[in-house]
Amino acid sequence: MAMSAGQLLVETKDLTKHYGELVAVDKLNLRVERGTIFGLLGPNGAGKTTTILMLLGLTEPTAGKALINGLDPTRNPLQVKSIVGYLPDNVGFYQDMTGEANLRYTCELNGLSPGEAEKRIMSALERVGLKNDAHRKVSEYSRGMRQRLGIADLLVKDPPLIIMDEPTLGIDPKGVRELLQLIRELVEEDNRTILLASHLLHQVQEVCDKVGIFVKGKMIASGTIDSLGSQLGSKEKVRLEVCAEPLDEALINLCRDTDGVLGVKQEGRMLIIRSKKDIRSSLAAKIVAGGYNLLHLRQSEFSLDDIYQRYFQEKEGEYEEDGASEDKSARA
Repeated sequence: MAMSAGQLLVETKDLTKHYGELVAVDKLNLRVERGTIFGLLGPNGAGKTTTILMLLGLTEPTAGKALINGLDPTRNPLQVKSIVGYLPDNVGFYQDMTGEANLRYTCELNGLSPGEAEKRIMSALERVGLKNDAHRKVSEYSRGMRQRLGIADLLVKDPPLIIMDEPTLGIDPKGVRELLQLIRELVEEDNRTILLASHLLHQVQEVCDKVGIFVKGKMIASGTIDSLGSQLGSKEKVRLEVCAEPLDEALINLCRDTDGVLGVKQEGRMLIIRSKKDIRSSLAAKIVAGGYNLLHLRQSEFSLDDIYQRYFQEKEGEYEEDGASEDKSARA
C-alpha cells in the first residue's frame, strides 16, 4: 500500500474506551506521521495499552475512531495487520524452539516462500545481533535477547508501522542502549514509523521525535520536547540555575524575595529558580551585593522530566479540584 512522506499513519479522533464506569481512554486525539518515533508517555494505568489494543483492532472503542493509514482497525483488521507490527512488553515465543525456527514459523504464517523466508530470517537475525544465537532455544535467551528476537520477528514481516509497548522493561542497561539504538535505526535507515508506549522518561527523551503525555486516559500535552518546553516556558518564562557560596538559608530567601521569582528549589549545591521574566542581571547584582561569591548563573532548558512533572502535577491538581467539587456537591 502506497504511503507518502509526511502522511499520517496513525490518527485517532476522540477515541474513547469505557470499562463499566471506568474511562480508560478519554477522547484521545493522536497524530503520528510517517518516518517518526512518537512516544506515548505516562504512568502505569494511564491507558497506553488500551489505546494500543484499539489501534490493533483487538478491542473496539466505546466512541470515537482510530485510523491506521486511513483504515479502521475494527472494520479492516486484515489490511491493518498487514501494515502494523506489534512488540508487546513480553514477547511470546515457543520456548522449546530455536530463535531461527520461531522466525521460520512466522514466515510460514505470513505466506512467504521458503527462499524469501530464509533471506529475511538471516538478514533480521544479523540486524538485531542474534546471528550467533540463532540455533539456541528461546528458553536460553535473556529478556533482552527475546525482545531483540521480537524485533527480528517484526522485520521478517516488514511492516511500515511498529507499535511497541514498554519495549525496554526489565532489560539491563547495556541491553537497553542496544535496543534503543536499534529502534532509532529502524526509523533512520528503514524509514519505518514507531509508536512507543513507555513510562520511562529518559528513554523516551533519547529516541522519540515527538511525545504525548498521557494521564488517566487523557492526552494532556503533545509535541516535540522543545515545543512542550516552550509551552511550559510560556507560563514560567525563565528557569535559572544558580550556584553561590556560602549556600545558606539567607541566600535562598534573598533569591525567593527577588522581584519576578515564582519559586526556588535546592538541588545539591545548585538553586533552581523559576521566574516570570529574565532576572539574571538583577539577581546577580543582588547576590554579589549580599556578600556572596557567585560561581554559576545560567538560563537552562526544560528537560522532559521537568515537562512531565509540571504537566502531570497540573492535571493531578485538576482531578483533585474536580473531586473536591464533587464532594461538595454530594454534601450539599
